[in-house]
Amino acid sequence: MPSWVDGRPAESLSIKDRGLAYGDGVFETIAVRAGRPPLLEYHMARLSTGCARLGIALDVALVRTEILSFATKLGEGVAKLILTRGDGLRGYAPPPTTQARRILQGSPLPAYPSVNAEQGVELYPCATRLAEQPLLAGLKHLNRLEQVMARAEWQSTEYAEGLVRDISGRVIEGVFSNLFLLVDGVLVTAELSRCGVAGVMRAALLERAKAVGMPVEIRDIEFDELLAAQEVFLCNSLYGVWPVRAMAGHHWSVGPLTRTLQAIARDLLDN
Repeated sequence: MPSWVDGRPAESLSIKDRGLAYGDGVFETIAVRAGRPPLLEYHMARLSTGCARLGIALDVALVRTEILSFATKLGEGVAKLILTRGDGLRGYAPPPTTQARRILQGSPLPAYPSVNAEQGVELYPCATRLAEQPLLAGLKHLNRLEQVMARAEWQSTEYAEGLVRDISGRVIEGVFSNLFLLVDGVLVTAELSRCGVAGVMRAALLERAKAVGMPVEIRDIEFDELLAAQEVFLCNSLYGVWPVRAMAGHHWSVGPLTRTLQAIARDLLDN
């Protein structure tokens, strides 16, 4: 599988890189189908937001061109883009002038069991809670230790994903997915101004739902409301949509809204 650093094939990285030292950067995990990244504009929008908030210079045209070239070479798989502030000396203060570093890594598409999409998945209720930091909320920044700790809580293949809440107990997302509920005919997903990652598939599905006049709410979700929801599903930019059928002894049916949005997600990834 190919790997590039700053647009050239490479297998090594400077030990002075601030992404390694401090997690000073952002990343995107990009599905590549038939040599093209189908959700590229959503990834570029989130990347631009992340770099702007962190104060990292981003050459949008250059990064887009490199992703497209890398996707052509990869053909089929996952292109992981890591963008760091670049090299720096010891200390937290960003250097006055830096050159952002662009790292692209290729890997095969994950082989998720087809049953996840067909029959739904069971969630593991994670004890790890997300801290609140509005300055970083929504971003896919390089500091992902909360997700590492949450994912380490289960090993059984019985669970395909974990449910993650914030320190106040509000429902936020999956460990590597966003979460949607159907509540009294309204499509609901968590408000992410305190913590969580604003996924690109989440953004695409919200856009499509609003375009067809579907009632949508982005707001806080209490745990009891999750349990009372009519439908629950997860989404992410690699697998699309997985219905949620169970968690901690509670069960949900796979409903028509989930199937509709699953078909939309499949179309987004295939075209």
